Amino acid sequence: MPSVSDLSAGVAFVGGSYVPIAEAAIPITDWGFLRSDATYDVVTVWDGAFFRLDAHLERFMRSCERFRLDPGLTTAQITEVLTECVRKSGLRNSYVEMIVTRGQPPWGSRDPRQAVNRFYAFAVPFVWIANDAQRERGLHLKVSEVQRIPASSVDPKAKNYHWNDLTMGLLGALDAGADTVVLGDAAGNVVEGPGFNVFCVQGGTIVTPRDGVLEGISRRTVIEIAETLGMPVELRALPAEELRSADEAFLSTSGGGVLPVTRVDGRVLGDGAPGPVTQRLLQAYWDWHRDPAYSRPIDYGR
Repeated sequence: MPSVSDLSAGVAFVGGSYVPIAEAAIPITDWGFLRSDATYDVVTVWDGAFFRLDAHLERFMRSCERFRLDPGLTTAQITEVLTECVRKSGLRNSYVEMIVTRGQPPWGSRDPRQAVNRFYAFAVPFVWIANDAQRERGLHLKVSEVQRIPASSVDPKAKNYHWNDLTMGLLGALDAGADTVVLGDAAGNVVEGPGFNVFCVQGGTIVTPRDGVLEGISRRTVIEIAETLGMPVELRALPAEELRSADEAFLSTSGGGVLPVTRVDGRVLGDGAPGPVTQRLLQAYWDWHRDPAYSRPIDYGR
């Protein structure tokens, strides 16, 4: 087990200081902890470079505005903090998170406008949401009976920690022998899963839900790659039955890029192996990480 002072296990920015990840903590009375009253974003570092950092920062600032949270830093200052977390850790492949919590209003007040918002960040080793075997054979995805929180209640375009529906759905999927889960809406359409967007391929056309989802940066990347490759893409409602009968399916996530799905609710998709469209998108996704238009190298020598 890494020691507390082992920075290779991760570095956090807390209260204006950089600390080993094992020492990072927030006040127990912070509404971010007590009420999940926070927003966040996650950017990855691969081979020593941020991938699409600008897009993640833009979304993070929009999420802050949507939830009336103030990070107290400019995007340039946030970039410096994230870079320093990675640099101090020495990690070449990293999962880097930025967070703003509501903080706490004066004791006894229930007025969120009186709270002092708090900014945190951390960098830890890269996180894969599927293991090597799952990525090779494809995931078994379960469509949950648990409905995703409706957009009229919590805006899914603003990244948030309202995950109890996702957690309950995931527990049910794992108990049923599946690898992960996708939740649906009241109309019987699938929307999103814990930390990923979902796609299917039918007759060469790629389909992904348009509404009720976080507009993931990995999702955006996949859509842009598909358009570059001349693959038709439809953003629309995706009925659960259409997903179950698709030729191919895959997930998009910062925690692994493009992840093949080969079974949905026990049904085998196609020939039971990751499909050709999925494989082509997966290769292009990692190729884009080497494109200077999307990558921002980190100077580890400062």
